[in-house]
Amino acid sequence: MSLKVLIVPDKFKGTLTAHRAAEAIARGWRKARPQDMLELLPMSDGGDGFGAVMGEALSAKLQTIKTVDAADRPCTAKWWWDAKTKTAIIEAARINGLAQLPPGKYHPFNLHTFGIGKAILATANKGAKRCLVGIGGSATNDAGFGLARALGWEFIDRSGKPIVEWTELHSLKTLRAPKEPYLFEELLVAVDVQNTLLGRHGCTRIYGPQKGLIKKDFPLAEKALRRLATVVKNELGRDFACEPGAGAAGGLGFGFCAFLGGCMEPGFELFAEYAQLKKHLKSADLVITGEGAIDQSTLMGKGVGQMARWAHKLKIPCIGLAGNVAVPKNSKSFFAQARGLTELTTIKSAKGKPAYWLERLAAETARDWAE
Repeated sequence: MSLKVLIVPDKFKGTLTAHRAAEAIARGWRKARPQDMLELLPMSDGGDGFGAVMGEALSAKLQTIKTVDAADRPCTAKWWWDAKTKTAIIEAARINGLAQLPPGKYHPFNLHTFGIGKAILATANKGAKRCLVGIGGSATNDAGFGLARALGWEFIDRSGKPIVEWTELHSLKTLRAPKEPYLFEELLVAVDVQNTLLGRHGCTRIYGPQKGLIKKDFPLAEKALRRLATVVKNELGRDFACEPGAGAAGGLGFGFCAFLGGCMEPGFELFAEYAQLKKHLKSADLVITGEGAIDQSTLMGKGVGQMARWAHKLKIPCIGLAGNVAVPKNSKSFFAQARGLTELTTIKSAKGKPAYWLERLAAETARDWAE
């Protein structure tokens, strides 16, 4: 019996884009079950790949902008433009992403989000009324300080001088807003985590170590961001730091909301809305999703976990394919199967030829499903 199979993977971080992962899964599946009807719908929950996925969903046209990366090096970044709806799509990871920098060369104290602000200004000058921004994958921990400075915000210290380094925010006294702080009628910020800005679950302690922060860096970083949050709350009248997602991308969620009037949304929910996921699921007999690792964090708001939950709710079996699988007990009810490339090869080999091994894993999974 033939099946209608919906293939909805996220990226395999550092090795495969969501599009390439979907294609590899489809090739493997067809080898074992050529009779099945396959539909490919690559996804993003707000991190790397957000721009291409959402751009395709809106049939938006690719644009480029000259800006700077997190280390202040000149770069050319892609963004997407839908002229009909005046909607701009920005993937922050293409500007201040950790993957844009050589490993271990830069410390987060010396990185910033200024380049994202330049990209935001370019879309506003293009005439954008709406803006969708995916902020995952960042190399920074400045809470949008650089973003705000690029937009014209000034941060004044106790001696009346402008602050130009985010680590000096502990001396912040007051803010000076630009004439037009809010540039869009609607700004949706796609976040892939729900962490707040501060505390033991905040951006510094949870995600800082991935970017190069060590324990001795925490006090200075947290003192700076805590002072920023306090002044913003006092002067703008809202405690943005406590909102879920404020700690996403090194506090960039906080920055977009405080300095640009953005509204944070779970990245998967935005993808599901614009890609019309419910419509695609109505005709599916089986869902295949995947990402680099299926583990405890998968069911904590990430796209692959959310995809499995949606399929489970609709009583559609869902297969999860990943580079590596450490399946938590509570995930077994959501995934009919969860399989990793490490079943077939070593981690080193899987990273070296990810499409090849993912195709093989998909073919093997299809043969087992047929049985």
